[in-house]
Amino acid sequence: MAYHKGSIPFGALFIMLCFGMAKSHYTIPLKIFIGTFNSSLDLDLTPMKRIQASGNGLSLASDPAGIVNFLDMVNNLQGDSGRGYYMEMTLGTPGQKLNILVDTGSSNFAVAAAEHPFITHFFNTALSSTYQSTGRGVAVKYTQGNWEGELGTDRVLIPSIPGTPTINIATILSSNAFFLPGVNWQGILGLAYPLLAQPDSSVEPFFNSVVRQTGIPDVFSLQMCGAGLSASTTADPAGGSLVMGGVEPTLYSGSMWYTPIKEEWYYQVEVLKLEVGDQNLNLDCKEYNQDKAIVDSGTTLLRLPVNVFSAVVEAISKTSLIQDFTSGFWGGTKLACWLKGETPWRFFPKLSIYLRATNTSQSFKISILPQLYIQPITDVDGRLNCFRFGISSSANGLVIGATVMEGFYVIFDRAEKRVGFAVSRCAVNGGLAVSEILGPFSSADVASDCAAGGLLKEPLLWVISYALMAVCAVVLLILLLLLSCRHRDRSREITDESSLVRHRIK
Repeated sequence: MAYHKGSIPFGALFIMLCFGMAKSHYTIPLKIFIGTFNSSLDLDLTPMKRIQASGNGLSLASDPAGIVNFLDMVNNLQGDSGRGYYMEMTLGTPGQKLNILVDTGSSNFAVAAAEHPFITHFFNTALSSTYQSTGRGVAVKYTQGNWEGELGTDRVLIPSIPGTPTINIATILSSNAFFLPGVNWQGILGLAYPLLAQPDSSVEPFFNSVVRQTGIPDVFSLQMCGAGLSASTTADPAGGSLVMGGVEPTLYSGSMWYTPIKEEWYYQVEVLKLEVGDQNLNLDCKEYNQDKAIVDSGTTLLRLPVNVFSAVVEAISKTSLIQDFTSGFWGGTKLACWLKGETPWRFFPKLSIYLRATNTSQSFKISILPQLYIQPITDVDGRLNCFRFGISSSANGLVIGATVMEGFYVIFDRAEKRVGFAVSRCAVNGGLAVSEILGPFSSADVASDCAAGGLLKEPLLWVISYALMAVCAVVLLILLLLLSCRHRDRSREITDESSLVRHRIK
């Protein structure tokens, strides 16, 4: 669900020029706070071109009644991996338009409902005749930042979806480090399951309400077209598509491959192995699924468990034609820069993730070329092209974020409890595809169940934590008599640092 990193201190850049092909890059410190990035003038803008769709909307496996035309949903997103992908939505009566971040890693539909210095407008509930407050407060904490507000309901107009369903809305009345400069959205659309909803799972998520009230199939699909593009607060955003109710065939090429959803909270999947180039990391498959492995559009980077991340960095370092990158580059605190007109992608290998297929004795692999994980950031002084490493370590499991998702058209088939991947038609850089899918492969060489066992899901952990707190309070009351146990804030803290709104890259 989202991100928090940095800007470049232009007045204090230290640039070291190294001679020879093997030492042709610079490294530049990257400060960890929000900033403005200028996109390179030499970037290939092919992926930004709008798809010229033709023909009729798809009815297969999606909308047999023909009540939705998926072509009308093509190119309904704007944004990029660093600032997130958002769509325009109309709330209330009369309608008020807001840009809403699309996030498959959370479950609340939350919008700004008060003035904030970093947003241009907000949802004014007093002006909507159909808004109803439930009188119930909601507070969400992130590792960095938080927001508070109240729950209510109102009508939401969704282009190409029949009717105007009534949706649970969390109105954000105050926040800290949630809305940031240069991020052109005023709310967040959580598309995950009820188990993640705040303050509890009784709050029906947006897509559950849409499916129940309109009768569209319980499927949505997502294409994000920022592959190889530099994010900038001044450049035009890339495009993308959120298709509700099914799959649009003009958005992908080749076959669609599906992996089962292991648990219905996040979109949790099962990773069997990773390859760097053609080299298998040869880790126990449970390492890849430590805590969980999820597909999250609100996460900027590909995030890997610490041991897996270290193995990937070591393998890339050995495989790359340039082997003297600093730890700062791998750790995300430094950029690597080349002279204007040069790109580093030929120095790096492709990266492949093996996912268990719906036929559990088989697997398939999704592969991204370095154009997706060695990401352009800015040209520092007009003479340099700079790049960041689009992979990071995670203490909260493996997250297939925008770094990977920009290479694929991803289908969230909730009806069949599976996530599908196909090569996205907009995953192109310099006229070449930057992603691929191959399979099937036998999964006989890995465990029958690679998902981490015995892990309690977050809501259950919260319940247990509260119960233990109550026990502690009773014990302290008995021992200390008149001294009461200090009451802890019961608002749920989300600890997954991968989220777009809690771990922003730009």
